[in-house]
Amino acid sequence: MSNIQRTAALLTLSIGALASLPALAEDIHYNQISLRAEASQEVPRDLMIVTLYTEAQNTDAAKLAAEITTSMNKAIGQAKSVKEVTLRQGNRNSYPIYDNKTQKITGWRERAELRLESTDFAALSKLTGDLMQTLKMGSMQFTVAKATRKTSEDALLKDAVDAFKARAQMATDALGGKGYKIVNLNLNTNGYPQPYMRSEMMMKAAAPAMDSAPTPEVEAGTSEVSMSADGVIEVQMQ
Repeated sequence: MSNIQRTAALLTLSIGALASLPALAEDIHYNQISLRAEASQEVPRDLMIVTLYTEAQNTDAAKLAAEITTSMNKAIGQAKSVKEVTLRQGNRNSYPIYDNKTQKITGWRERAELRLESTDFAALSKLTGDLMQTLKMGSMQFTVAKATRKTSEDALLKDAVDAFKARAQMATDALGGKGYKIVNLNLNTNGYPQPYMRSEMMMKAAAPAMDSAPTPEVEAGTSEVSMSADGVIEVQMQ
C-alpha cells in the first residue's frame, strides 16, 4: 500500500472514530442515584393447620391396611361435616418390622395422616378435640392465609412505592435539582415467615383442653412482613 493510500485509510478511520463519539456520549448518564425504601406491617397468622394421625401394627399387612383405612375413612367423614374446615389427606406409609436376631420380617407398621386447615380457629379446635378420640395429634401450626397475604402485599406495594418517591424527592432537593425521573424500580417482598409451630409441650397441654367444653381460645399471634423498593433515579438539575 502506498503512503498516500495508507494516509487516506488512517484519515477515514479517524473520522469514523470521531463520528462515533456523540453516540458514546449519549450512553453516559449523569446525576443518577441508587435508592432503597421499605414498608412493613404486622400481619395476623390467621390460618390454623392441624395434622392428626393414626398408627398401628399387625403381622398381617392386608389386615393392617384395612384397619388404617377404616379408621381414616371414619375421621374423613367426620371432618367433612364441618364446612369451615378444609380437609387434606397427608402422608401414608407402611414399613416392615424385623426381628433383632434373625432380621426376618415379623410384622408391619403403618401410619396415615389427616391435615386440617381453617381460619375459624374455634371450629377447627372443636373438630380436633372430637377426632382425637380416635386419632393422635401430629402437629399444630399457624400461618398467613393466601387471601390475607395478597391483601397485605397490595397494601405494602403502595406504601413501598410512596416511600421510594418520598426518598427520591428528598435526594433531588438535597442536590438542588428541579425534578427527577425513575430509571428503574424493583419491588420485593421480604418473605413471609415459615408457619409458627406449637411446641410438643403446648400441643400436649392443648389436647386435653380440646376434649372439654367450651372450646378453648387459640392465639396465633402476628408476623411482621416487609416490602422493599430498590431503584435508580436521575435528577434533573436546574
